[in-house]
Amino acid sequence: MKLFAKFKFTLSFIILIAFSIYIYAFSGGITGVTQKNGNGCTCHGSQSAKVSVVIDGPETMAPGQTENFTLTITGGPLTAGGTNIASSAGELIAGVGTQLLGNELTHTQPKTSTAEKVVFPFSFTAPTSEMDVTLYANGNSVNLNGSNSGDQWNFAPNKTISVKNPTDVEEIINVKTFSLSQNYPNPFNPTTTIKYSIPVKVKNFVDVKLKIYDLLGREVGTLVNEPKSSGNYEVNFNASELSSGVYYYTLNADDFSVTKKMILLK
Repeated sequence: MKLFAKFKFTLSFIILIAFSIYIYAFSGGITGVTQKNGNGCTCHGSQSAKVSVVIDGPETMAPGQTENFTLTITGGPLTAGGTNIASSAGELIAGVGTQLLGNELTHTQPKTSTAEKVVFPFSFTAPTSEMDVTLYANGNSVNLNGSNSGDQWNFAPNKTISVKNPTDVEEIINVKTFSLSQNYPNPFNPTTTIKYSIPVKVKNFVDVKLKIYDLLGREVGTLVNEPKSSGNYEVNFNASELSSGVYYYTLNADDFSVTKKMILLK
């Protein structure tokens, strides 16, 4: 009887381990789940508009140029997050917390949320020929409760990079002044795009903050809070968790500061 009970316990333990391996088979990252070649991170619950996944970086690059990018995940349970990043051309370069598998990037392990977001830095080298390149990404927001129950994920809006010869983009790359464009569309529901420019500086990087405020001046979101090099940038703002109304977005960089108004209509 004791032998049978021991066998039963051992069998149950083996089944538990096998199940855990099945559930967490991709905790070290997976590729092929972006809109380029996959159906999303279905191993982590369901797709949810509450999860925002955004690729931030230059819109224009010269052939062969390498620039820094970030992928930011917010919303959902977000105890930790993971990602898969792919490109239509060029070369992706792993940053902190990511690895290159084949020609795509994925997380090395679930990255713990900090300040209610998970950020994966990476770099990208443009192809040597002129073309439009698309970056694709998927992000998951997980609760680390021991199973995939309650986890959520979403695709990032595809990011297009225009790769042009320096003679065609000299004025674009060598931006002369800071600028913040009006968001588009405006009014919006629930996503909108904000574009800004960082001029050529004596130093390589400048600290940039792009934040969202409500009518009472309360901060309701941070879209950018990191050093940026010279160039044109765009970020996507997902306001699915905010109420309809007037909001303001402010860009601060060095001594430059500007605020613009946007309207969320649901």
